[in-house]
Amino acid sequence: MITSDKIPSLGPYSLAVKTPNGFVHTSGSLGLKDGALVEGIEAQTLVSLQNLEIVLKEAGCTKFDVVSVTIMLADLKDFAKVNKVYGEFFEGHKPARACTQHAAIPAGGLIEMSCIAFKE
Repeated sequence: MITSDKIPSLGPYSLAVKTPNGFVHTSGSLGLKDGALVEGIEAQTLVSLQNLEIVLKEAGCTKFDVVSVTIMLADLKDFAKVNKVYGEFFEGHKPARACTQHAAIPAGGLIEMSCIAFKE
């Protein structure tokens, strides 16, 4: 189980789990900074990705080890804005990805992301 004192947890779960075969599965990451949601979809996207990066580092990985990302949006109309921030964050690295709209995101968020990384 992966934990970090830098990332808030909203429930009784691990931030990530590292399997013996080298995979790291993260829990959902919100745009929370200092315990509160940041303002706007672009900011929440970036903070969510930065929070995932912190968790990945705790697991011995980087964003370039990410093989798959799941994005949950409160509104698919934000897809283009999310893509812009996401593309800049991953600097040309292109993990597999799924993006869906959800009726509600925890804590009233606009976006939640999780990922799977692989490190040999």
